[in-house]
Amino acid sequence: MAADAPYIVQLTPEVHAYIQPDGGWCLNNAGFVSDGGRTLLVDTAATERRARMLREAVLATGVPLPSTVVNTHHHGDHTYGNGVFTPEALVIGHEDCRREQLGAGHQLHLIWPRTEFGEVPVTAPVLTYRGTMTAHLGDTEVRLLHPGVAHTTGDTVVWLPRQRIVFTGDLVFAGGTPFVPMGSLAGSLRALDLLRELDAETVVPGHGPLADPGAYDATERYLRFVLELAETGRAKGQTPLETARQTDLGEFAEWRESERLVANLHRAHAELDGLPEGSPLDPVRVFSDMAVMNGGEPVACHA
Repeated sequence: MAADAPYIVQLTPEVHAYIQPDGGWCLNNAGFVSDGGRTLLVDTAATERRARMLREAVLATGVPLPSTVVNTHHHGDHTYGNGVFTPEALVIGHEDCRREQLGAGHQLHLIWPRTEFGEVPVTAPVLTYRGTMTAHLGDTEVRLLHPGVAHTTGDTVVWLPRQRIVFTGDLVFAGGTPFVPMGSLAGSLRALDLLRELDAETVVPGHGPLADPGAYDATERYLRFVLELAETGRAKGQTPLETARQTDLGEFAEWRESERLVANLHRAHAELDGLPEGSPLDPVRVFSDMAVMNGGEPVACHA
């Protein structure tokens, strides 16, 4: 198997994680829960090809194809592959995930026009919830929890209390830089508190390798680092880009997609300016500034 090939980890007899190395742009994780009769899939993939690879990986474990798909948020790397599993599967998500997905459309096509996404019709959740929702597969309880505005306005945490496994979506990037311009920095910190309260043993992040709850601490340190940078830079009258370009990332320098710092500073500035959490930022400015931080090159989709 190639070092960058997706792979499955069986976490318990009922639960599998699907990991796509190296977890960079458009290389998200997924997972599934099955009682042998029904299967629930957490997230899909960025392209038709990768979603079909996920479909075959599910079948290879001997469980039925999913009758339910849960989207942890609306971003295309987690939802573009929904159509590979429908109409046989019912897609569930937070009500703001549905709203955001329909509003975004094929947004990734605009960001990465040269990527071969394949046939990926916008397939938004048809069943939505607000605060919490629970599904049952045999004796496995699957709790869907909305953490408030965090990575996006419509995030879902998928929590399996008996197995003590949590699928965090993009609230956690293991070994990668958090990304909050479409959500909230303050809300992401609150979401980490919610995750800690669950007392999980195994953390399946939205991107990157499997982790333990120590990933929350690393994420929190980074977010507080961004907030401190934003407060200092704003007091000096600096733009997010000016602050980012003179920042020593220290312990975070080796994390993937370090260019996201400037995007996160844009969100921090918006919140310091009193804008509501999750209020839209200018995507052209955010991605243009990330390109500057990326050595003048647009960030690359690796799917």
